[in-house]
Amino acid sequence: MYIAANRTADGVRPRSRFSWAVPGNVLALGAVSLVTDISSEMVTAVLPLYVTLSLGLSMLQFGALDGLYFGVTALVRLAGGQLADRWQRRKLVAGAGYGLSALCKLGLLAAGGSPAALGGVIAADRTGKGLRTAPRDALISLSAPPDRLGHAFGVHRAMDTFGALLGPLAAFAVLMGTGGAYDAVFVVSFCVALLGLLLLAMYVRDHREPLPGGPRAPASVRAAFGLLRDAPFRRLCVAAAALGLVTVSDAFVYLLLQKGGRIDPAYFPLLPLGTAAAYLLLAVPAGRFADRLGRLPVFLAGHLALVAAYLVLLGPGWLPVVLVLHGAFYAATDGVLMAVAGPMLPGHLRTSGLALLQTGQATARMFSSVLFGAVWTVWGGAQGLAIMAAGLTVCVLAAWSAVRAGVLRSGTAPGPAAPGPGESRETGERSGR
Repeated sequence: MYIAANRTADGVRPRSRFSWAVPGNVLALGAVSLVTDISSEMVTAVLPLYVTLSLGLSMLQFGALDGLYFGVTALVRLAGGQLADRWQRRKLVAGAGYGLSALCKLGLLAAGGSPAALGGVIAADRTGKGLRTAPRDALISLSAPPDRLGHAFGVHRAMDTFGALLGPLAAFAVLMGTGGAYDAVFVVSFCVALLGLLLLAMYVRDHREPLPGGPRAPASVRAAFGLLRDAPFRRLCVAAAALGLVTVSDAFVYLLLQKGGRIDPAYFPLLPLGTAAAYLLLAVPAGRFADRLGRLPVFLAGHLALVAAYLVLLGPGWLPVVLVLHGAFYAATDGVLMAVAGPMLPGHLRTSGLALLQTGQATARMFSSVLFGAVWTVWGGAQGLAIMAAGLTVCVLAAWSAVRAGVLRSGTAPGPAAPGPGESRETGERSGR
């Protein structure tokens, strides 16, 4: 980690002569995400069974809670991005989000068995998630050279996913050691989250350097939405939201696996391990492939892997195959989408633009969870999964046709005098993309 290395005037570190080198700030952010994901995945791994078995909620009620999980994030992400850009203090806003989510681990203890209180705690936790995600991704995009963003995001997501791999293991160990005490999981999760906050405060550097081209107008919500006047970015937002609308929540995928495979509930927290392991192994290669072969093709290929996972789950139900394909989906889409969008956005609105993209995705996932829970309640989980698989296939084919026609494309990084929000800006494929 070379956190003390010199930076150029625009805040991006000089490229190392080693192709695999990653800026120290990206590694520091990865370490924060690794520890934070241990904490959050400890809770996420046990939450579906906790609310459906221990609290007795129906699939429709769980779908509403899962939709709240995404919906609150959608409402807050744009506000977090706008504040980070207005103040040019991305680390501070991200830290507030990490801190709020940490406190919510204790809130789960106070919620007890009340669905309303549980919903309030989940809403607060997702508020923290919404505040931190866009500032963190903006810091990554500002810390790496534009033509290495896929690799940088891949490394960060790999570290993040290593935490996601350890979280369910930690939850399983705590449950086994305490005779199934969910409260103990929540307490340990809180302590781990505090360590993530400490790493953020000590090792992550903010990017507050003066932007090229002179002073800019203060960032605002209006300026953020003005980014949608740029046709390539607008089309990317629409495509990401459409794909999110036909994506089944992870929690429902694991519940389908548990019920279809008749897996003992005690081992349910281990199901995310397969996804996390595949994601961990594939995140960096996927990022490098995206930089070399094109980010949008890799992004869409990831969704095809998800379609394949749904089909296997509907058919033979091979557990390892489903989890590997599920992890491949995340490796090829999560950080890659941010790498597609980052170069499209002017530096002073980078966080707001990424937040706008993520808001569309999260809103779509909210509706997806509620609708899937309703379909499961009325017709069954398999029927709901078949509908989602068909819809996702149609959306991927439509998006690929748009890529081939040049309607949907990656953008180039704004030049030194990048125009402000709403101004015309030529975008297009970079050489070799």
